[in-house]
Amino acid sequence: MRYNVIALLSAEGDRVLLCRRRKAPYQGKLNFVGGKIEAGEDPLAAAYRELWEETAVTRDDVTLTHIMDLAYSLEGVVLEAYAGTLSRAVPVSGTENELLWVGLNEDFSDTARFAGCGNIYHMLCYLREYGEQIRETGRVRPV
Repeated sequence: MRYNVIALLSAEGDRVLLCRRRKAPYQGKLNFVGGKIEAGEDPLAAAYRELWEETAVTRDDVTLTHIMDLAYSLEGVVLEAYAGTLSRAVPVSGTENELLWVGLNEDFSDTARFAGCGNIYHMLCYLREYGEQIRETGRVRPV
């Protein structure tokens, strides 16, 4: 099974959009938006589809960049992570989960509050390290 998550940053770059999960896994915890990549579906197209379905944010509002994959071998799951910064302030709305803008100064390693066993913290640390390169070029430059 393949899934995606999207780290959507505000136009100002100081907040990330999270959802409070209404169902398992991680019910009640904050998580990135995202979902299942359908069989035969282009992964980037799936990320934009999930973003639209869960937040009403369109391709015109953000350019997504594939930043990493996490493989959960025991579960047969690959999680593809995408990130993007809104090009302008746009309203977000969705019915699947409650949506919240969370400041980037939060303790994302707090697994009592945030889903993903620390993966949200890991992905946001990666974005802090390489975010400027990703915004400039759409990818991380080789060292």
